[in-house]
Amino acid sequence: MRLKEGKDHQIYEVLDMHLEPELERRMGALGLTVGTRIEIVNNQKRGAVIVKFRGARFAFGRRIADQIQIKEAAGWKNTPGGARR
Repeated sequence: MRLKEGKDHQIYEVLDMHLEPELERRMGALGLTVGTRIEIVNNQKRGAVIVKFRGARFAFGRRIADQIQIKEAAGWKNTPGGARR
């Protein structure tokens, strides 16, 4: 599934990113790498996708969100805050 298809207040894990090399390095510097757990804060299907990871919130445009592959995070309760089961 792509990041832009994720649901609000769900916890996901990054599987792969198909970004330009410079942008992928920048995402890595922010802490967004394969295996990172992210929570979708707001995805209104139009405009930016707001996500939270590593204690910070970020807004990604639809183009970038379309190129980040995610899956539902195993072992995490899908509620706001991502409490452990």
